Amino acid sequence: MPDVNSTNLTQMTAADEVYSFEEYKAVEAALKIYADAAETGDGALSRTAFYDHAYVVGAINGTNFEMDADTFAGAVSDGGPAANVQYRIVWINVSGPAAAARVEFLDWNGMRYTDFFVLYKKDGTWKISSKVFDSHAKN
Repeated sequence: MPDVNSTNLTQMTAADEVYSFEEYKAVEAALKIYADAAETGDGALSRTAFYDHAYVVGAINGTNFEMDADTFAGAVSDGGPAANVQYRIVWINVSGPAAAARVEFLDWNGMRYTDFFVLYKKDGTWKISSKVFDSHAKN
């Protein structure tokens, strides 16, 4: 698998370009599961986006939080649906089976968040390995 971030794009083959495009789309799909869980408040769906070892660290209004993926899934359920949530994938960086992404969320139950994800592709499936986040002022 080529590291498309360090490859001169003019030297990429057609197969490299297809691989690159497909991998970015696959990472986007993995992140959409997470975003769909935010919209629906479905903690069980959120949990499927993460590996068992995944950990979430961040701050909300200056209070630090550290939790495993199961605890985070409970927090998503407790928060309930966020019908007005919007999200935008700011960037994705893929290198073989490793990826990183930044996603901005607006109006997740009245809050704005910046999330940084580390993802890993195992057995053909991308999942979140860790998440670090920050909240912003209320919308």
